[in-house]
Amino acid sequence: MSRQWYFEDFYPGQEIDLGKRTVTEDEIIAFARQFDPQPFHVDPDAARDSIYGGVIASGWHTCSMMMRMVVDGLMCAASSMGSPGLDGVRWLQPVRAGDTLHVRYLTREVKASNSKPDRGVVWSRWTATNQHGEPVCTVDGMGMFGRRPMGENDA
Repeated sequence: MSRQWYFEDFYPGQEIDLGKRTVTEDEIIAFARQFDPQPFHVDPDAARDSIYGGVIASGWHTCSMMMRMVVDGLMCAASSMGSPGLDGVRWLQPVRAGDTLHVRYLTREVKASNSKPDRGVVWSRWTATNQHGEPVCTVDGMGMFGRRPMGENDA
């Protein structure tokens, strides 16, 4: 991404495509062994006998993959000042080995800070869909972004 994103570049209804990523069983199991070692995440035999019928990614793994795509596709080229938090996370469908996640960033609301004129807040929804176009996860949150420096042209 060659452009720099400032607070002023975000507007309600804006959608940003953050690309695709295919998930492997090895990475599902490795993540879960370290952070969420439930049987249906780490043990193929136990997972086969579970309600899921096979290994599925931890929801936290799905969120972590989405975060990586948001950083690579947007935040690395943005005046991001971090986030005061999330308003919601929903795991809508299991993510399985071989699934290809497609992540989109929807700007829901923007507000310039009254108390700190160097920044503004962007409320967003990240949506990951699988290769069938089915939503698998949504993240609703907010991020702080720096304002465009005085005298710098709009992108």
